[in-house]
Amino acid sequence: MGQLPFEKKRTLLVKREEDILEDFGCLPYKRPIEEYLNKGIINLNKPPGPTSHQVSEWVKQILNVKKAGHSGTLDPKVSGVLPVGINEGTKVLQTLLVAGKEYVALMHLHEKVPSEKIKEALNDFSGKIFQRPPLIAAVKRLLRVREIYYNELLEINEKDVLFKVGCEAGTYIRRFCHDIGLVLGTGAHMQQLIRTKTGQFNINDSVLLQDVVDAYHFWKEDGDEKELRRVVQPMEIALVHLPKIIISDYAINSVCHGAQLAAPGVLKVETGITPGDLVAVFSQKGEAVFYGRALMGSNEILKAKKGFVLKTKRVLMEQNRYPKRT
Repeated sequence: MGQLPFEKKRTLLVKREEDILEDFGCLPYKRPIEEYLNKGIINLNKPPGPTSHQVSEWVKQILNVKKAGHSGTLDPKVSGVLPVGINEGTKVLQTLLVAGKEYVALMHLHEKVPSEKIKEALNDFSGKIFQRPPLIAAVKRLLRVREIYYNELLEINEKDVLFKVGCEAGTYIRRFCHDIGLVLGTGAHMQQLIRTKTGQFNINDSVLLQDVVDAYHFWKEDGDEKELRRVVQPMEIALVHLPKIIISDYAINSVCHGAQLAAPGVLKVETGITPGDLVAVFSQKGEAVFYGRALMGSNEILKAKKGFVLKTKRVLMEQNRYPKRT
């Protein structure tokens, strides 16, 4: 079975140990419910029909929050995984644009084709491919390169072909089906599409809009937080696909005030980081502090005694959550 890039195992290496400041910060799952909701993200199973924007607006109204946003637009007719961030949780959505996606698609061929030829065509559409967005896409129709990480033929029924594909964000499955039809010489079109993964968000763990409604009412009417904490997850979940660095509690306040992360502030670093990679930075309690671009590779960070290791792209934690170093 194929894997998206982030699913390949990384190892967390220890640069140095340091005591945790127990009186500061909070484990993401233990946040008070108002803060938990304010820094939340929902793995929503979007139904066919509404636009992704409409679904985000419904979540905003249901939870009575100031802001809600989605990552990775789904066409109105397409269903499946649509991560929706809430308030501060919207700040991590940008990182999901570099996460891989997985779809299950039903492709209709315009003529019958032997199954072996279909398998060969799918195999040919692996690795890096050229694509031009379809006419209905809301982007410029420029030729682009996208990577297909894996595809798997699931079933063939006459002219209907069911397959699973793991791909780079920005891949158009409608165009993918059209191009396979050209290669087969029969013509083809996408008949149905479900997004089953966006990075670490999986359709098996997704929730429906009705689940969000029920969870909110259980909390507001009965004071029961359990269902709301199940439906809404901490925003840190949306950063799992990124390589991570854990920093000193004493370094947190400085970076939250705009300082760049220097090597002495690093406690642990995951393997596989190369300069230019987008990296997520966490406290020892697992709180998201910021994300940025790596200026060093994993081994260099591990050995470095000075110098900046990351260029901050977006700060996620509020200032003065942790103390200044005295």
